[in-house]
Amino acid sequence: MSKDRRKFTREFKIKVVEAYRSGQTAIELSRQFELHPNVIYEWDKQYPADPEHAFGAQRRTSGPSKVQDDRIAELERMVGRLSLENDFLKKPWPLQREFRPREIPGIQNRDSSPDRTDDEGSLRPEAV
Repeated sequence: MSKDRRKFTREFKIKVVEAYRSGQTAIELSRQFELHPNVIYEWDKQYPADPEHAFGAQRRTSGPSKVQDDRIAELERMVGRLSLENDFLKKPWPLQREFRPREIPGIQNRDSSPDRTDDEGSLRPEAV
């Protein structure tokens, strides 16, 4: 039940806007051209003083805008910085050593305790 969206040519839009600006009301024009008045109001807002450039007559076909170029440059800098940070964090820490608990006088450390395992690596019953 949905209607297909109608597409109007640039010339038709200019004709309607010029009629609106010449004194006809939006209601009269909406009945005449079977448009909603809000469409006419929107077209009137979009219609610049220079009708040659109205309604996208000359679209910009060149590359990205200045804002987009700036955003791309910012993102590329961020990628570079994060790549360097990631590479740095992947490297081993120069001061990193194997962890060895301190020996505290009067307390026997696990490493210095007598061997509680047999040759196969399982705990001996007397050690349990």
